[in-house]
Amino acid sequence: MIRRTALTIAAAALLTTALTTGAAGITSPATAYAAPHCGTVAEPQLRVEHTRLDDPVVTDLLARSGFDRTGTALRASLCAADSSREAIGAARAAGRALWARAVDVAQGRVDAGGLPASDDRPLYWARLLGQAEIAAVEPGFPSWSEDARAKVLRAFETASRGVDTTAFAATEHRDQRVLVSGFDPFTLDRNIRQSNPSGASALAMDGRVLETADGPVEIQAVVFPVLWDPFAEGIVERAFMPHLIPGKRDVDTAITISQGRAGKFDLEYWNGANRGGFGDNDRISRTGMIPIPSEVPHEEQQPQWTRTSLPTEAMQSSVSGAFPININHVITEIPAGGTAPVTREDPTPGSTAVSGAGGDYLSNESAYRTTALRDALGIRTKQGHIHVPVLSGDASGEPLPDMRGDIVAETIDLVVAAATN
Repeated sequence: MIRRTALTIAAAALLTTALTTGAAGITSPATAYAAPHCGTVAEPQLRVEHTRLDDPVVTDLLARSGFDRTGTALRASLCAADSSREAIGAARAAGRALWARAVDVAQGRVDAGGLPASDDRPLYWARLLGQAEIAAVEPGFPSWSEDARAKVLRAFETASRGVDTTAFAATEHRDQRVLVSGFDPFTLDRNIRQSNPSGASALAMDGRVLETADGPVEIQAVVFPVLWDPFAEGIVERAFMPHLIPGKRDVDTAITISQGRAGKFDLEYWNGANRGGFGDNDRISRTGMIPIPSEVPHEEQQPQWTRTSLPTEAMQSSVSGAFPININHVITEIPAGGTAPVTREDPTPGSTAVSGAGGDYLSNESAYRTTALRDALGIRTKQGHIHVPVLSGDASGEPLPDMRGDIVAETIDLVVAAATN
């Protein structure tokens, strides 16, 4: 127990030191526990996302931000482990340190290394660096296996998305509590420089307590991958469900956030049960009805539609920022007894969902999953989805930092308005 705790602390310190002081600072914690035979897999199992790490735009961004040391530091901590249990603990500690560093940068507590504080991209690319190292490393202890590798990867992934650090503070007078989610950058084959202002907003809000005329609002945040299969495996429900279980519910408001269309915010009224198949960050497509994991509470007959329970009109009327705010009811359905899709405001009885107000991609799916969970649990939490405006770029595709800042600021105002109305 003492050794495992010491190594876990060392792993977190190792990554924190690497991100703040450079490669010269990464050797001493690992040396104390160095495994005698730490090797490298000849052909590591990488995904499409990892193949983009060699792009010069990515390597430059990581170097400028200081997040380029993530993979080296993580490898050192895994090579220091002498059991699968220690390796999992080290990966979890490293993931938490990476997430904490990204939040500190976003909230201005740590220098952004020449990048705007609102830039969400270093976290995304650094996480992929860490995953690639986990795929390649061969620690020297006898119990290492591919099953252990998968558990190490999941521990790092979960922690580096903020999923296992969403506990709310214990206070004498209970604050309004809000859980929000954002997304990784996506459509990177179109523009490798892509940022996602929903992820930037999540980082800007995580762990903050905002004072309002209606009392304090505490916000915890996570960031989801733009990948179909982790959604089918329950990543959204694993993040939200611990805070929604009756008798243990500790949030008043739960909001999924993603990037939507140009020039406006959309408060999405309806969420549909259909997957439209647009390619994800691994260039994978999935279609059909959204699959709910069997272990997740669900209604006997899966609904075609779920709806927002956010105070959308109050949110729209009380927030004024750089962008207009729209309450969006427009969906596409196949009416009962019909065969052809129809686009209209609000679904008709017995219809089959084709597209929710927020579309048929993972944005809609994140909202559908959380609101379907709400309905299956029979709780009255305020829940729904905010689509933020598309973030524009300059001639090279580099995101406009002032625009991202405006989107983040207005997103925070909308979240606070949801919590206090």
